Amino acid sequence: MRRTLLIIPHEILGIPVFGLGWLLMAVLVLLAIRLLVVRQRGKSVRELIRHEGLMWGAFLFAIWWVLPRVEVTNVDGEPIGMAIRGYGVMLLLGVASAVGLAAYRAKQRGIDPDIIYSMAPWAFIGGILGARIFFVIQYRDQFIGDSIAETIGNMLKFTEGGLVVYGSFIGGFIAVTFYILRHGLSWLRFGDVIVPCLFIGLAFGRIGCLMNGCCYGGRCEDSRFALHFPATSPVYDDQIRSGELLGFRYDASTRVIESVREGSLAERAGIRVGARLDALADDRTSLETAPRSIPKEDAVTGVIATIDGKRYRWGPDELPTRALPVYPTQLISSVSGLLLCLGLCSLPTRRMRDGTVMMLGFAGYAIIRFVLELIRVDEAGQFGTSLSISQWVSLVVLACSLIGLAWLYWSPRSAAVQTQPSSGS
Repeated sequence: MRRTLLIIPHEILGIPVFGLGWLLMAVLVLLAIRLLVVRQRGKSVRELIRHEGLMWGAFLFAIWWVLPRVEVTNVDGEPIGMAIRGYGVMLLLGVASAVGLAAYRAKQRGIDPDIIYSMAPWAFIGGILGARIFFVIQYRDQFIGDSIAETIGNMLKFTEGGLVVYGSFIGGFIAVTFYILRHGLSWLRFGDVIVPCLFIGLAFGRIGCLMNGCCYGGRCEDSRFALHFPATSPVYDDQIRSGELLGFRYDASTRVIESVREGSLAERAGIRVGARLDALADDRTSLETAPRSIPKEDAVTGVIATIDGKRYRWGPDELPTRALPVYPTQLISSVSGLLLCLGLCSLPTRRMRDGTVMMLGFAGYAIIRFVLELIRVDEAGQFGTSLSISQWVSLVVLACSLIGLAWLYWSPRSAAVQTQPSSGS
């Protein structure tokens, strides 16, 4: 796990980097140079504003208002800088690899690669918005802050994780559909080009999940393939809240302790089966001595458990340094995405109808994701069942994909569409 690669400091020489600071001054200098170049070429400033004003305005607004609100803070709430996340870096690598592969596949099929490059920003923005909105709706209680600005800031921190693959598919699909309809292109033909490339992006993205510690698997026996995440990771916190890392298990409804692991912290403290867990919370007294130069998320806290009215306290030095072993779901998902991409790219498309590769890609991922959810524990069951929201979406996607395949090969209308020339070639 490597959540943060580096931190750009909050200020340099006493002047903030973000907000009203160095970065804003740098962009204003670039804007001034751009204005001079435009004037020298005989063009008017009004023309520049009409063509580029929205872009420059977005940059200035993001630097002045957005970036200061997504800086990481220390335990005192003081900003210490902008964290460059491993998740965000792998996300960008995934997007770059997907776009590059899509451009190559487009050229191989006689489609101008420039169309892919023009389409890519739409797909990226739509995918990120869809993935984030899906996650925020699913885990909305986690984003509520003390103010509207703090809540918005929490929602914008997507480079720390919190993107749902299915949400990105939905958002990207809507954005690309708008682009394709606007330019009169063939969705089926472009879908065959684009969809396989999504899964190489997924392969990189899941490595980002591994670095971030999210999308983790359930408990498993220790082996060379099992993963042990460090303190402050999501799975570590989850195992603390369940009591498992402390050495006991309890019934969620009755809160009665059902088992105590031999040699664990709980057994050494004298906790016994049949006792009742009254409360389990973080012991934040250790934060008073935490370094002020590190993000709050990296400051390790202790644990306080109240059992049968008696309080038990474990400091950071007494707690395990890493979580219990879990399934390597991020690696399994990454490898599965890469294999799915290679498999789809190797299909003999000349013998298939347009849209076949796209439908097979969606169906293949739906099956992979449904099975993968069996060893993931970060999503609860929905609609009164043990199936997670991703498994329900997988069933819908699989059904729609099979219906789409049936339409492609058995519908007379589909056969007629295949004989028409594509405007993208």
